[in-house]
Amino acid sequence: MIKVGLTFDLKADYLRLGYTNEQVAEFDSPETIDALENAITSLGFEVTRIGNIFSLVNFLNAGKRCDLVFNICEGMFGIAREAQVPCLLDAYQIPYVFSEPDILNLTLDKGLTKLMVQQAGILTANFKIISKLTELQNIGIPFPLFVKPVAEGTSKGIDGFSLVNNQQQLTESVDYLLKTFHQPVLVESFLPGREFTVGITGSGDDAKAIGTLEIVLNEQAPHPIYSYSVKKDWEKYASYRIANDPVALKCAEMAVDVWKMIKGKDAGRVDFRLDIHGEPNFIEVNPLAGLNPTYSDLPILARLIGITYIQLISEIINSALKRSGLKDKR
Repeated sequence: MIKVGLTFDLKADYLRLGYTNEQVAEFDSPETIDALENAITSLGFEVTRIGNIFSLVNFLNAGKRCDLVFNICEGMFGIAREAQVPCLLDAYQIPYVFSEPDILNLTLDKGLTKLMVQQAGILTANFKIISKLTELQNIGIPFPLFVKPVAEGTSKGIDGFSLVNNQQQLTESVDYLLKTFHQPVLVESFLPGREFTVGITGSGDDAKAIGTLEIVLNEQAPHPIYSYSVKKDWEKYASYRIANDPVALKCAEMAVDVWKMIKGKDAGRVDFRLDIHGEPNFIEVNPLAGLNPTYSDLPILARLIGITYIQLISEIINSALKRSGLKDKR
């Protein structure tokens, strides 16, 4: 039987250390870990809960090993934080689920990813990376603008203040983000149209779009942004539906192109929003998508198209087994 180690960051572990709810927004709940363990076990694997990177270090130092790691660690510090566990596993030559360190490092830096996508001819909003306030004097992009930290997830640092309509608002919002998140700020043209996320499974030539999920904000939403505060109360402010119209299908095609270009592995999501002309613009790619069975976008998408949570996890693991050469040993 193949032994699968489960690495993860629990919110509660970091809250006990004094971090805020927003700082640990990307981390997981016991519900997610329970669901993953149950799904992987039901597929015929032996599961060992390892925990975060510090627990993984202790696990490896004790001489313990597993055949494959199902890694959902987000990490805490630095733009390369999502790459820390995969780097460690590479050093010990232990295969793992999801993308390699270079991919995780690239995609967490939204500016670098947008630059790469732009150079490949894929439409993305005009943008600049701001490291200090003086760089805002000649921004050169018409208002309204949208601002967010360059390397956060789960909409951390995105809220009502992210949509700015004049220079004063821009300066105030960027100043707040620079001081709060201690990293550069992405400033880009605001995209006012529909918002989509495309679910991807597989790697390389096996990569495919399983569906396109449209995120619809209702009239009670405090602003036209899928923000941190909206996501916290998603049942109150947002609804989700599978989109199959021509624009959604175009998003799916573009998502597969992006996924193959960055060499994404096993599963992830690619996000788009329509500009004033109704054209899909790339927002970002998430190669380490959330897997809570209830409220994470990828499981929601899968559920709406008839793919069970266990089937989704099975697709992810089978992709990793094929890449690692473990498939024949199962």
